[in-house]
Amino acid sequence: MTDNSRPSAAHGALDGTSPPAPRAPLNAWTWREIAYLLSNFPLGVAAFALVVVWLALGLGLSVTVIGLPLLAAGLMACRQYGRLERARARVLLGVRVPEPSGLRPGERGFFPWLWTCLKDPVAWRHALFAFIRLPWALLTFTLTFVSLFVAWPVLPWLARWLTNVDRAMVRGLLSPSDELERRIAELESDRMTVTDTAAADLRRIERDLHDGAQARLVALAMGLGLAKEKLLEGQADESVAAMVDEAHGEVKLALQELRDLARGIHPAILTDRGLGPALTSLAGRCTVPVTTSVDLEERPAPAIEGIAYFTVSELLQNVSKHSAARRAEVEVWRSADRLLIQVQDDGRGGARLDGGSGMAGLADRLGAVDGLFMLDSPAGGPTRVTAELPWRPRAEGAAGAAGAAGD
Repeated sequence: MTDNSRPSAAHGALDGTSPPAPRAPLNAWTWREIAYLLSNFPLGVAAFALVVVWLALGLGLSVTVIGLPLLAAGLMACRQYGRLERARARVLLGVRVPEPSGLRPGERGFFPWLWTCLKDPVAWRHALFAFIRLPWALLTFTLTFVSLFVAWPVLPWLARWLTNVDRAMVRGLLSPSDELERRIAELESDRMTVTDTAAADLRRIERDLHDGAQARLVALAMGLGLAKEKLLEGQADESVAAMVDEAHGEVKLALQELRDLARGIHPAILTDRGLGPALTSLAGRCTVPVTTSVDLEERPAPAIEGIAYFTVSELLQNVSKHSAARRAEVEVWRSADRLLIQVQDDGRGGARLDGGSGMAGLADRLGAVDGLFMLDSPAGGPTRVTAELPWRPRAEGAAGAAGAAGD
């Protein structure tokens, strides 16, 4: 059956003189809503019965050793019931409710786990949802079933009104507890991004070591071995000198590759002297003239400092490769509890988060540490990227170590 819910020019004038085409009485979404309403009753009866029996047994046996563990196990089951209902609402009603974060006992052991389960607000709200859902499920099932055979012309509008109440109940009782709970759920998702990025970096380092410095050192060892054999055999001629000279060149190349690799992991100048000198050194290696301005009265935490450095590094690489710019600027400053970074160039613009230049990955990595990434790049330029990171003070031990290394 065709869904005509969107009007088109063929059904009326675009100036509003003709009304839009009416929505098909029984389109695909209406049938999904009807299926949701009809399935409410059997699921509601089962959930209500289980919750009532579980509460009666758990509270009745709470004076014994099995009562509280039974309550905790039931609350964990309520969490799974909530997950089922969120999935059903997502498929049949188009309601997307984020998953609450998992349980986090403060300490290991049975009793910390038990206490965490018993005071879990998410599970108790899921239990409340199952308890109050039965009367509503009975009403909606009856109205929908009767309308399906007797009053079907009004069924689409009735189904929409009834499922709107269900949508509100799902959002109100099956969503994360509060803004902090939602933020925890987001950070759990972002943690996967950080894990994937770290794994990719480790693979890159392994590949660089295997294909670069390691291969050169193997060739160096073979060359020196051949030179040693010739010396022992008394064949100290010009070929031996050439082999030693070649080995010397391989040593210098291997050392340079190891320095570049170490700089890619964490540059020594950043550890020793901070963002200002490190970004100045980074700008000097860019193919486009770059001016830097770092206005920080103190150094942030090493982790934030490292993220800021590699953010600027990747942005300057994009400037070199894609912008066709004549100059670029880098500014870093602190505003309240945020570290702000702005990189701007006078290139051709048109950069996008989905443009294949690594911008999307950079935005994901900043978001994973509660940062922000903003891109302003109109066609014709200029391109301005602003990044924000949470300001975290540098620990005294880290500052002292950095100062000692700098001395």
